[in-house]
Amino acid sequence: MAELSVNKTPFHLHHWLPGLLLTVAIAGTTAWLSNQSWLAGAGFGALTLAIILGIVLGNTLYPQMAGACDSGVMLAKQRLLRLGIILYGFRITVQQIADVGLSGVLIDVMVLSSTFLLTCFIGIRLLKMDRETVWLIGAGSSICGAAAVLASEPIVKAAPSKVAVAVATVVLFGTVGIVLYPMLWSLLPTVSAEHFGIFTGSTLHEVSQVVAAGHAMGAEAENTAVIAKMLRVMMLAPFLLILGSWLKRQRSHNAQQQTIRFPWFALLFIVVALFNSLHLLPANIVSTLNQLANLLLAMAMAALGLTTRFSALKQAGCKPLLLGLVMFGWLILGGGALNVLVQHFMA
Repeated sequence: MAELSVNKTPFHLHHWLPGLLLTVAIAGTTAWLSNQSWLAGAGFGALTLAIILGIVLGNTLYPQMAGACDSGVMLAKQRLLRLGIILYGFRITVQQIADVGLSGVLIDVMVLSSTFLLTCFIGIRLLKMDRETVWLIGAGSSICGAAAVLASEPIVKAAPSKVAVAVATVVLFGTVGIVLYPMLWSLLPTVSAEHFGIFTGSTLHEVSQVVAAGHAMGAEAENTAVIAKMLRVMMLAPFLLILGSWLKRQRSHNAQQQTIRFPWFALLFIVVALFNSLHLLPANIVSTLNQLANLLLAMAMAALGLTTRFSALKQAGCKPLLLGLVMFGWLILGGGALNVLVQHFMA
């Protein structure tokens, strides 16, 4: 019902302002925290911290403010999220593809598709989990962690608790990867920094986690890891289009059909990335747009946390964590095998 109120209630600034100011305050606080060395070194980015702080407030102070803030919070969680995803395209350029070559792109495609399909099979068929949670965990594990979960939510139409479960799962195991990947790198002295960087970028969850793990392995590994990761992020838009189209066909078979809105923000994400590849805007403007995208996405994460209750998370049980653990193992072992296979045949 809250989503309907956002779409149908006439715009009045005073109606949305309290909730928007609250999400801005959370986003600003987490942006400052993410720049502190003790948190940045652990790979806790602003998005991760925003949902954590949002969940804490959502289960303590926020219920007393919900009446005044709900409308603005829902606006941030829905519409500002889409705008943030569109502006995220200013981080991507087509030129980045050439830096890692066709092999890096092929590895990303194979890791993304195999991870998502395997997540669906294990989660739905073997663990008997609800489809929405499985799809969201699959998106987060396959592409770019919490941002992919948030971007998939408008298409999947999952409850806030399911979105929070998916975000918590990918953040948890991605954070473990920050420590584990450099340890693996030290155990594989024959693997080049470039190849291990591509492996890191193609399999680790969050951009901030890739940066943190790559930094621990040296400049060359870090650079190739970030480029491979950003190529993976660029695949978010076509993934959302394919997922939305598939869900529309699946749900069209139900007796009570649901309206699936075409994810126009995904197409606009692609358009922005293509435009950014032309380098027509000054660097300072692109930097400002990236900061705005960070703010909007952090506000959306804060809003998601504010609307999440621990009682709903407990109802999810241990299956989401088990699924996340299995997929984390697949990303390391299966993703590593795919990296070796592609690099061997395309060397």
